[in-house]
Amino acid sequence: MTKKLLIIAFAGLSSTMAFAADLYVRNSGTGGAYSTVSAAITAASDGDRIIIQPKANGDAYTENLIINKSLTFVSETNYSRYFIKGTITINPAAGRVITISNLTSGNYTINDVTVNGPASGGRTTINLWNCDLNNVYANQSNVTTNISGCIVRGALNFSHGRATANKAQFITIRSNSNLQESYMATSDVEVYGNIVENVMSYTQPFYDFKLYNNFCSRISVHGIKTGGSNEIINNTIYDTSAGDVAPLWISMNNSTSTGNIAIMNNAISFVIGQTNSCISNNSTNVNITASYNLSTNPFVIDGTMTQSNNSGSVNMNFSNTAYTVTGMNVNAGNPDVKYTDLDLTRNDAGHYGGSNSWANYWPVNVGNKPQVNYLATPRTISGGTLNINGSGFSK
Repeated sequence: MTKKLLIIAFAGLSSTMAFAADLYVRNSGTGGAYSTVSAAITAASDGDRIIIQPKANGDAYTENLIINKSLTFVSETNYSRYFIKGTITINPAAGRVITISNLTSGNYTINDVTVNGPASGGRTTINLWNCDLNNVYANQSNVTTNISGCIVRGALNFSHGRATANKAQFITIRSNSNLQESYMATSDVEVYGNIVENVMSYTQPFYDFKLYNNFCSRISVHGIKTGGSNEIINNTIYDTSAGDVAPLWISMNNSTSTGNIAIMNNAISFVIGQTNSCISNNSTNVNITASYNLSTNPFVIDGTMTQSNNSGSVNMNFSNTAYTVTGMNVNAGNPDVKYTDLDLTRNDAGHYGGSNSWANYWPVNVGNKPQVNYLATPRTISGGTLNINGSGFSK
């Protein structure tokens, strides 16, 4: 059996990545640096890195930014964020890659990260690492957004990419106006290990999705790739307020698209309101298989789906402050070895179970060490080539 080395790419000041040039931004332009981030962007060329000095006492660079080049933004001080008080507008273009690390927008609701229009002629990639943001609006066509280790105080909206270990009020995956992307990405949408204080919703009809190990109040699916296969696995869904729809709600907004959704190993608790259903399928075109899901409520379903090994009225304890679930969810998930926990015991239903356990991502600042934001490894090896891949970032 041959083996391939694990390669982890870091984005940040301590990275070994090569950049065309480094441009410095410091308060008052000390040491020959630029005094504003805008001036550094104007002077930069594609592929440059802009290194920003956090101001004393957490003071802000007060400016609105327009990013129209492939640039990387990092902090000059490891593990410290620089404060930009203003809007950040990203202009997409074919092949453009923009990486922003260690930015804080402060608690100002008007200071958003916004993608201004779809990319033409190719895709744009946006990487957001270890940032404290207000809202992210990146739901444009032909744009991939990778975001990890961030606080988003409002809404995180994107059309394609990977979101891991973020805390947001809402996560919405949708394509702007559902326009067909002219330059399709080759990967699925992956949302792993996030805290979502309210609803996580999916309305993107062009990509398959994987929603793993999130803690949220509801998962809603309103769009699906025709003929696709999708997964909602090992999430914890906890809602202390009575609602009008099920905590797992498949409502295709009159779409006739067909596809498959596997709903498995989820831990559920909610207050019965206008519905008592744990899972609701309002589409006759979507094939749902629901297995090894647990609920503190009686396990009631609405609509057509294939069920096996679901359990209701299960004794579990939830916390939406410590973000934990304990009780009879332990060793209650799918017993197949590919779903085993990190300690190689049977899958625990909920967000700490399986290979994408919260233990991979949280807490995000353990000893100010670099954050690994994604790691894909096989659970069994029977021969051939062992492929392991991962990604990460430095703070």
